[in-house]
Amino acid sequence: MHPMVMLTALVAGALMPVQAGVNARLREFLGDPVVTSLVSFAVGTVVLLGYILVARIPWPTMAVAAEAPAWSWFGGALGAFFVAVSVILAYKLGATGLMAWIIAGQLIASVLLDHTGAIGFAVREVSWQRIAGVLLLLGGAVLVNEY
Repeated sequence: MHPMVMLTALVAGALMPVQAGVNARLREFLGDPVVTSLVSFAVGTVVLLGYILVARIPWPTMAVAAEAPAWSWFGGALGAFFVAVSVILAYKLGATGLMAWIIAGQLIASVLLDHTGAIGFAVREVSWQRIAGVLLLLGGAVLVNEY
């Protein structure tokens, strides 16, 4: 794999707890986690629209967009759920606890998606190493959370 791809993924992962903290702080001023999530998405939408306009990325036609499977339009709803939950739980779990549980959940879902080839992923069968990695990460999530 290309090092720049891995570095980009690493940076994106590093920004997740920053995003959660920024949004949680904004919640202190806006009051409601759902309103805060909406504002976060609105700002993100404006940024993406600006990028599309500056980069002159062409819009897809309605006919092309209509060919997408119905389930593929729910990505934004999943993102909204993620942002709202991170706004609600960021200060309750702390950055480390929140990210530990999020990453554990991501790995569990990822192993299942890879194993089944669901939603277009290439099939990568589950192995004992993957199961061990997920179990170790779950154990780590338990260990980093203070009770």
